[in-house]
Amino acid sequence: PSRQRHTHGCWDGGNQHSLRTAALHSRSTGAMATATAAKTTISLKGSVEIVSEFFGYSINSILYQRGIYPPETFKRVNKYGLAMLITSDDGLQTYLNSVLAQLTDWLTHGTVQKLVVVIAGQDSGETLERWVFDVQTDQNVGPEGKVEKAEKEIMSEIQAIIRQITASVTFLPLLDEPCTFDLLVYTDNDVQVPKAWEESDPKYIANSDEVRLRSFTTKVHRVDASVTYRADM
Repeated sequence: PSRQRHTHGCWDGGNQHSLRTAALHSRSTGAMATATAAKTTISLKGSVEIVSEFFGYSINSILYQRGIYPPETFKRVNKYGLAMLITSDDGLQTYLNSVLAQLTDWLTHGTVQKLVVVIAGQDSGETLERWVFDVQTDQNVGPEGKVEKAEKEIMSEIQAIIRQITASVTFLPLLDEPCTFDLLVYTDNDVQVPKAWEESDPKYIANSDEVRLRSFTTKVHRVDASVTYRADM
C-alpha cells in the first residue's frame, strides 16, 4: 500500500502498494457538486467524484468521532441529509485535499483497491484501529461509458455508512492515549507513484476483532467498509 500520515500538525509522505502521503482536502466540494448533479445516469467521472467525496467526509468523521483532533477544530456542514463535521484546521485540510486529489486520479484509472485509515498510538506507534474501504471497479465502464442508478439510492446507502461511523463510539474501545493517523492506499503494482508517497507496511493488528459496515455502489464503483480494532483493549 501507499501511505500518508498526519500527526497533530506535522505530516510526512509515504507509499506502500499500500501507498502513503500528505494530501489536501480543502473540502473537495467542487468534485462533489458535479457528482450529485446527475439524477440517474452516472459516468465514470461522476462515480469517481462520488467516491472521492465520500472518502473525504468519512475520513473527517472518523477523525472527529475517534477524538484524533479536538472537537473545536471541526465545523458543522450539511451533507447526505446529515449534519456532518469536517476539519477547520488549515494544515489538515491541505493534507486531506492532497490525498483525495491523488485518489481521484487513481480511481479514474481504476487502480485503487482499497483505502485504509490507520489509527495508532502516538508514542507506542502501535496500530489500534484500521478503517478499511475496499473498492471494486467495473472495468467495462470506460471514460465515455454510463450506468443508471438513482442518485437518491446512492445517497441513502452512503448515509447508512456515515451513520455507522458516527455510532462507532458505542462499540469501539476507548482510545485512552494520544493518537495519530495514517492513510494507506492499496493500488495495482504497476501504478505510477508520486514522489510525495512512499511504501508502507499494512499496519495490521495482531489480535483483533472486526465489524463489517455497510456498502454502497454507483454501479461503476462499489465500496465495502469495515473497522478492525485491537481485541484486548
